Amino acid sequence: MNICIELKQHVGAPCNPIVNIGDEVKKGQLVAKPQGLGANIHSSVYGKVVDINEKEIVIKPFENQPEEYVKIKETDSHLEAVKEAGIVGSGGAGFPAHVKLNVDLKGGYVIANAAECEPVLSHNVALMEENPEVVVKGLKYILEMTNASKGYIAIKPKYKKAIIALGKACKNEENIEVKFLPDMYPAGDERVIIRELLGVELKPGQLPLEAKAVVSNVETLKNIVLAIEERKPVITKDITVGGRVKDAKKGRVFFDVPIGMPIKHYIEECGGYEKPYGEIVLGGPFTGKHGEEDSPVNKTLGGILVSMPFPNEKRKVGIIACECGAQEERLKEIAKGMGAEVVAETKCKRMTESNGRYRCDLPGICPGQAEKVLYLKKQGAEVVITGTCED
Repeated sequence: MNICIELKQHVGAPCNPIVNIGDEVKKGQLVAKPQGLGANIHSSVYGKVVDINEKEIVIKPFENQPEEYVKIKETDSHLEAVKEAGIVGSGGAGFPAHVKLNVDLKGGYVIANAAECEPVLSHNVALMEENPEVVVKGLKYILEMTNASKGYIAIKPKYKKAIIALGKACKNEENIEVKFLPDMYPAGDERVIIRELLGVELKPGQLPLEAKAVVSNVETLKNIVLAIEERKPVITKDITVGGRVKDAKKGRVFFDVPIGMPIKHYIEECGGYEKPYGEIVLGGPFTGKHGEEDSPVNKTLGGILVSMPFPNEKRKVGIIACECGAQEERLKEIAKGMGAEVVAETKCKRMTESNGRYRCDLPGICPGQAEKVLYLKKQGAEVVITGTCED
């Protein structure tokens, strides 16, 4: 079973390989460097490079896989350690952490995003329940790096066990506390977190920095701690497997899986498929994308979900896209899987254009879509497929 290390696991351009076909590599060894905005990429296994293409480095693992890894070099600052380790946001787009944290937040805030918003996904909650100290440590390091004054852990009240564990972990921390988010989707959106915790309404396109804040996913905080304290590069990922899988219908968590492993391995670890089954979704139900059995684990993958078969809807459909959920490309993909014909498309009425991209002007506060549905009906749509988050 080969390991496929993708060269683009982050916001920015693909990384440049610094190894050659035929090279033997070690776990933790730097194998690709960014060109411009990006993050270092390391091998997750001991093995031999058997192929390099524009998308990935393919490594054939050796049978013997010691626990030891090549540590990142000693650095003069924690921020440099974050950069060397190749840390990116683990919960979404994969923005390079060393860029996000290179700010002065004097008098501002650092916030741990503990929302775990996507249904089925549960690895972040499991991390907080089992290792709350690492979340608190990560926040303390970011407080130090950014010169912020206060740290918050943003979580939904329903995660009671995690809240109790986090409360105990930060009870002696004067400048770190747990704050509650509403139990809705998308409470984990950065702009929702800033609105709910700080009372600042960010406009589409504005970043948390406008509110003197930085938001980091809890697994990102874990990786920061590992980089600083154990000099460990990002070579593993926490994931949830769920859906039409025999031993994981409600979701099963895997910690520290090697980056580059084919996702089929973890479906098999859960007993294989539960028949009937449909497509593989990489990510969560709202924002996930289509995957294949040989799709590799990467730095931003949160879920491996196996769906029910698509319903057979050989009808004319209209689609309504939303920033908070599935957008046009994904909705068309779903329609194709159903055997349907897309006759018209539109966007949620909250979507506004900002810097060449459509964004929600009030995430989590969803309007009715009656006029959009009527428009699609006039275009000949018999049914509607929507990516909006609540209506």
